[in-house]
Amino acid sequence: MMVLDTNPTIEDAGSFDTVRYDLEVDTSLVDRPLQNLKDGDAFAVLNSHGDIAGSNSVEGLFYRDTRYLSELELRVQGRKLLLLNSSNHDDKAALSVDLTNPEVDHNAETLPRETIFFERTKFLHNGVCYERLSVRNFTTIERRLTIDYIFDADFCDLFEVRGMKREMRGRENSKLVAPDKVEFRYRGLDDVERCTSIAFTPVPKHLESHRATLEVAIAPGEKTSIFVTVACEEGGPAVVLDFFRAYRESRRVRRKQTRHIATVRSSSDLFNEVACRATSDVYMLTTPTPFGSYPYAGIPWFSTIFGRDGIFTAMFMLWMDPSIGRGVLRTLAAMQAQHTDPNADAQPGKILHEMRHGEMANLGEVPFGRYYGSVDSTPLFVMLAGMYLDATGDMDTVSEIWPNILAALRWIDDHGDQDGDGYVEYQAESNGSLKNQGWKDSHDSVFHEDGTDAVGPIALCEVQGYVFAAKRSAARMAERLGHQQLATDLTRASEDLRHRFEADFWDEELGTYALALDGRKRPCRVRSSNAGHALFTGIASPERAKRVAATLLSKEGFSGWGIRTLAQGEARFNPMSYHNGSVWPHDNAAIAIGFARYNLKHEAARVFEGLLDAAKQQEMRRLPELFCGFIRRPGRGPTPYPVACSPQAWAASAVFGVLGACLGLEQAHSENEFRIRNPIMPAFLDEIVLRNVRLGSSQADFRMHRYGDDVSTNVLDRKGNAKILVVK
Repeated sequence: MMVLDTNPTIEDAGSFDTVRYDLEVDTSLVDRPLQNLKDGDAFAVLNSHGDIAGSNSVEGLFYRDTRYLSELELRVQGRKLLLLNSSNHDDKAALSVDLTNPEVDHNAETLPRETIFFERTKFLHNGVCYERLSVRNFTTIERRLTIDYIFDADFCDLFEVRGMKREMRGRENSKLVAPDKVEFRYRGLDDVERCTSIAFTPVPKHLESHRATLEVAIAPGEKTSIFVTVACEEGGPAVVLDFFRAYRESRRVRRKQTRHIATVRSSSDLFNEVACRATSDVYMLTTPTPFGSYPYAGIPWFSTIFGRDGIFTAMFMLWMDPSIGRGVLRTLAAMQAQHTDPNADAQPGKILHEMRHGEMANLGEVPFGRYYGSVDSTPLFVMLAGMYLDATGDMDTVSEIWPNILAALRWIDDHGDQDGDGYVEYQAESNGSLKNQGWKDSHDSVFHEDGTDAVGPIALCEVQGYVFAAKRSAARMAERLGHQQLATDLTRASEDLRHRFEADFWDEELGTYALALDGRKRPCRVRSSNAGHALFTGIASPERAKRVAATLLSKEGFSGWGIRTLAQGEARFNPMSYHNGSVWPHDNAAIAIGFARYNLKHEAARVFEGLLDAAKQQEMRRLPELFCGFIRRPGRGPTPYPVACSPQAWAASAVFGVLGACLGLEQAHSENEFRIRNPIMPAFLDEIVLRNVRLGSSQADFRMHRYGDDVSTNVLDRKGNAKILVVK
């Protein structure tokens, strides 16, 4: 994940300087409750009152990487209301906020506190934010209320919100265009005109460029409503619907997204809450594209297409909803690099890292318009394609993207292997490049045991595993497509890589694989979670897999909530860092899947239990992007990371990745078999029911029950001719 520094600096990277992008914004995302909404390319970050508190915070209504609304505050009789409750609807389609009045003296009349009830309902649909304010009078006399909305639009690029300073900005203005409507317009330096259109129903008594004042009279026991729409317009007007029609359409779209997915229900109310929240978050972030659905990475910093994040999310969700995998594969294939562009770290065949739409990306002030600076997205793309075919048998999609798979394989062997040693490496291509280009892409995440930086080109441990798995996946796909010689060559190449990897990366003293090899082929002798991905991909030998697991689950590696990115005692260990000691749910899910691959099921269950315990302590039972790696302490939850995205797609989907691994659930389309291989259920689960698990045209429902360490499996329903095999 790319992160950003509020004060980008220049540091030595060998042949030239690279900009640091570490996230060091002043605003913490955990110092006050925040609520999120998302639909398509729009998202909103609101405080617990449903307000947007002002331009000096992360709050706002954003569309295509630009903040279209930087302030929206509700006042009644000039006062802020008292919060009763604030919650997202279960399907994440809307936010409901219950409020009441403080005691107010107005026009020689006292309005007693807690006598007027206000309910705000807010949701997003097709680039428009809809709000209904319902007002009900619980007094015995008619009440006349003055209701104010204070608003502003600053059109800050998301990177400005995150702290980057700009010397110049475009031109903005605001004006009243109707008695009920105000428009803010901004023509950026990229010559794109962006407009925020705010409309009110009923017509306000007074409407100014930054304030609307409405007056309502409410009889005893009666209620009335005020409606507000905020339309985000870029290149043309938005379609604004009636509130109720827009709400129905929004709900219909949400239901359609999840109509055919597998569902999970268990004996644990806590796990059911975590699974429901994770499902809701994944599909809130999943966004339609011309090529299929794509899970945007996270809110607020990464609500866009990221290659690596989308691929991992698709992998974890594969047994539950393979359509996400199809959308990710087709979208990334369409965006695959065709030419060499050092400013974008692009070479032919390389898979996208990140795509942005804002003014700063359009102008090249940040390099992320279409940016390819990840060394792992390309082999992960091929790996996902093989996993998708294994689970679905969808030869049409694989045939469609086969030229992209071949181009990715060529990139792996040519541009990816910068010095011809058989390993895929990275080194920053330009001044704006990310210095480190694996999933731990902080500037300080790759180093030697004495704490000195590793000088590139850098071959990361996990990337070699991804390449191994990619070539094995490609061999299976080539064989299905009738390219037998290519399949043979790829299988041979993967085995050669496996042998060299064991020789060059294994560190007997550490009991794990080295973090990386530097440009001089010196191993970075550091205990890190990266080694767990060698198990995820299957490149590790069985004997060494057990030792890696023991190292990762040692007191230095395992915090009690999850496996740390870096073991305690290493030179740069810091439990509050982004990548050097924190705990990431997606990282733990990949490692747990790796444990299960080597039949280390109890180890996988231990990771599962830690993550569930962490989710139990989170607001709304939601796993965030990451949390701090402090040791677990009695009576206290995990320490939040101050600027972690929440929700985050690969964190939410991690729940289902770990669950599938523990249950040993496999969909083997080529053999037309559902498989349950050596299932285990952690202690917090006694029973679990999976419904609508699909394999081609077949589907099945399973009930699994735990008896101590044993798990029984019953088939509740089956449609189609797929076989069901339980292996113990």
